[in-house]
Amino acid sequence: MTSYINDVQSYAKLRETAGSAWNAISPENATRMKHQNRFRTGLDIARYTAAIMRKDMADYDADVTQYTQSLGCWHGFVGQQKMIAVKKHRGTVDKSYLYLSGWMVAALRSEFGPLPDQSMHEKTSVPALIEELYTFLKQADARELNHIYRDLDAARESGDAAAEAAAIEAIDNFETHVVPIIADIDAGFGNEEATYLLAKKMIEAGAACIQIENQVSDAKQCGHQDGKVTVPHEDFLAKINAVRYAFLELGVDDGVIVARTDSLGAGLTQKLPVSDTPGDMASKYMAFLELEEVGIEDAREDEVLIKRDGKLQRPVRLPNGLYKFRDGTGEERVVLDCITSLQNGADLLWIETATPNVGDIKAMVDAVRLEAPQAKLVYNNSPSFNWTLNFRQQVYDAWAEEGKDLSDYNRDELMAAKYDETPLSVEADSQIQSFQADASRDAGMFHHLITLPTYHTTALSMDNLARGYFGKEGMLAYVANVQRQEIRQGVQCVKHQDMAGSNMGDDHKEYFAGDQALKAGGKDNTMNQF
Repeated sequence: MTSYINDVQSYAKLRETAGSAWNAISPENATRMKHQNRFRTGLDIARYTAAIMRKDMADYDADVTQYTQSLGCWHGFVGQQKMIAVKKHRGTVDKSYLYLSGWMVAALRSEFGPLPDQSMHEKTSVPALIEELYTFLKQADARELNHIYRDLDAARESGDAAAEAAAIEAIDNFETHVVPIIADIDAGFGNEEATYLLAKKMIEAGAACIQIENQVSDAKQCGHQDGKVTVPHEDFLAKINAVRYAFLELGVDDGVIVARTDSLGAGLTQKLPVSDTPGDMASKYMAFLELEEVGIEDAREDEVLIKRDGKLQRPVRLPNGLYKFRDGTGEERVVLDCITSLQNGADLLWIETATPNVGDIKAMVDAVRLEAPQAKLVYNNSPSFNWTLNFRQQVYDAWAEEGKDLSDYNRDELMAAKYDETPLSVEADSQIQSFQADASRDAGMFHHLITLPTYHTTALSMDNLARGYFGKEGMLAYVANVQRQEIRQGVQCVKHQDMAGSNMGDDHKEYFAGDQALKAGGKDNTMNQF
C-alpha cells in the first residue's frame, strides 16, 4: 500500500480536478476506505498469499525452525477470530495460515446436512467457504484500521502531535489479517477436467494453495477411515497438472500444490494401469498388487491375468471389483507416491498416517529425499489421533526398551486419569508439546495443521455452558465462564456490536451524510458498558 499521507494528497488533487461537484468528498475519508479495502478480488489475495507461502518455504529450507502452522475453520467468523487472536498474542500473523478442511465442509456446510468425509457435499461449497473466510479477514482489517483512524482523530483533537504521528505510522505499517489458506479439494470431485474447473473457482475465491489426494474420487473416504482406494500415478498426476494449469490461466504463477498420499492406510485400487515398458510408473504401481500364480488351464472365464517374471498370475480381486495390494507395502507405496508427485509438479507433500510418530514419518521422508531432496511435508496433527494414549504408549515402549521399571503402568490402560500426573505421562506431554518442532527438524515438516479444532472446541464449550446454564448455575454459567473471561482476557468479541462493524458503519455514515448521519453508537448503546 502507498502511504496514508500520499494517498490523502492524491485524492485531494483528484477532487480538485473533478471540480465543485466533488466538494462533499473528503480526501482523507476516501484514503481511509481505500486502506480498509486493500484486496479488491480473490485473485489479488491468491497472488499475495502465494508469494507469502513461497517465501515461507524458502525460509524453512534455510532454517527448519521456521515452520508454519494453521488451524482448520468451518466459518468465516472462526477464521477471523483465529487470526485476530494470533495477532494479539504473537504480535504478528507471520508463519500462520488457515486450513480449509473438506471434512468440516462436509460435516457442517452441506445443504444435505451433516455428511461424512466422502465428497458427497456440494463442491461449490468449497470456493464459497474460501470467499467467506477472506471476507471476514478483510473485515478484521477494516475494523482494526477504523480503531486506528479514531485514535488519529482523537490525537488531532487533543493537539497531541506525537500520538498523531504514531497513528499514521500504525496505518502505514499495518499488518493484514489476510493469510494463506491451504484449501482441500479432496480427490478433485471427478475427472481431471472437473478438478480443473473446481480449482479455478477456488483460486478465484483466493486460494493460493490447493491440497489434492490420490484416492478415487467417487469412492473417497476420510483419511482416517477404512476402505480407501487409490488411483494409479498417471491419473493422480493428470489432476496435479489440471490444478497447475488453473493457477497459470488465472495468473497465479507461484500457486502451491500439496500432493496428499493416502497409501499408508489404503489397501485397494480400482484400476490397473497400462504398462508400456518395464519399470515405468504403471509397472511400479502394479508391482505392489497381491498376486496368485495360476496356470492357463486353471484360469476362469473372463478373468484378468498378469504376466510377471515369466509366469501367469492372478491379481486378487474382491467381489466389488477392486484389486488388493500386498500387505505391508504401504510405506513403499507412500515413498513412490511422494517421489512421483514432486517430480511431476507438486510443491509439498501430505502423508496421511495412522499415528503421530516422528520416527516412522522420518523414515519415509528420508527415503523420499534420496530422489527428491527438496521434499517438505504438510502434516495433519489430526484430532482423529488419541494424542494422549499414543504418546504415553510411545514413552512406555521406549522405557521398556531401556529396561526401566514399568510395574506401575498397564500399557493398555494408559489413557486412564490415574496416570495423568505420573512421570510417564509428564514425559509424554513434554513430547506432545515439542512434537511440531521435533518433526519439523527431523522429518521435514514445513507446515503443521489441526484439521478440525474448531469443530471440537465448539462442542466442548457448548457442553460446558449447557451443563451450568441449564443446571444450578443458571445465568452465572454464562457470566462467569464466558463474558467475564472475555473481559479479563481482552477478547474483543465482548463488544460484539463493534466486532460486527457497528462503529465502522457509523463512521462511514458520517463520511456519506455528515452531521445528518443517524448513528448507533450514542449514549444509549449498551456496548458502552464495556
